Amino acid sequence: TGRRTRNWTNRAGSLTLPPPNLRAIAMPRTDQLHRFVFDNSDVRGEIISLSESYLAVLENGRYPAPVALLLGEMLAAVGLLSATLKFDGTISLQARGEGDLSLAMADCTRHRLLRGIARLKDDANPETGNILELLGKGHLAITIDPARGERYQGIVPLEDSSLSACLESYFRLSEQIPTRLWLHADGERAAGLLLQALPARHQTPEERDDYWQHLATLADTLGGEELLAEDNETLLRRLFHGERTRVFEPETPQFACSCSRERTAQMLRSLGEREVRSIIEERGLVEVDCQFCHQQYRFDRTEVDRLFSPSGSTLH
Repeated sequence: TGRRTRNWTNRAGSLTLPPPNLRAIAMPRTDQLHRFVFDNSDVRGEIISLSESYLAVLENGRYPAPVALLLGEMLAAVGLLSATLKFDGTISLQARGEGDLSLAMADCTRHRLLRGIARLKDDANPETGNILELLGKGHLAITIDPARGERYQGIVPLEDSSLSACLESYFRLSEQIPTRLWLHADGERAAGLLLQALPARHQTPEERDDYWQHLATLADTLGGEELLAEDNETLLRRLFHGERTRVFEPETPQFACSCSRERTAQMLRSLGEREVRSIIEERGLVEVDCQFCHQQYRFDRTEVDRLFSPSGSTLH
């Protein structure tokens, strides 16, 4: 991979905790994503912790608590899934349903730029609820949108009460890759852990499956509050203290919106000249608000003329 790694092993091949005096130092939590592998095995993983990026998404929406928690889990999940991208592009999760929450969406680029949004029906104010209760009958779409090449989308029905279970069903049914996820959020922090089996190379398929199940059993001991409270490296030490775990240098997810004036202009072109000019005639101005970051883009009559001119001048 070309990245530096930290291999927490002693001579017996086990993870070792830092000295007690270092453990006692309270380290501030930051937005971090760590990838890790288990040496001489065909299992990989990722662990993510979010704070500032998660709060930035919530500040743009002012969502009821259950929706804020689901958005946090979606942000953590899409951040984990972004680490599987081998090319420049974006991966997104989009849940649609017929319940009080009609849409919840999060996406993340290969460069770990996150954003998310949710839409509730008018006057809806859910106080409690899992993903099924919030969205009702609906589906979850996982979309991979490469910077170059064709878009890929997989869809699974919402049949499980948790986002992690829905995603595990997707990988089992659509990708046929053994995958487990643990997700949690509390309105201020969001975190997640992913374990995934790889094609058997270092182990036989049976050995890989047994080892993957062993690791998943260890991870099942992880509680949601513990996932939020501890830093990523401490959690990995605690969970996999008997394994040869190699951890890559962390990356820093952050909130960022992909909107721009040029992309907004392209959207207006796609609406068609007749539609856009009718807005100009009615209002004298075309205003477009980004739902993710609330950036507003305005186009006057002169700019609309330029937008639909034969030269198709770029607007800045």
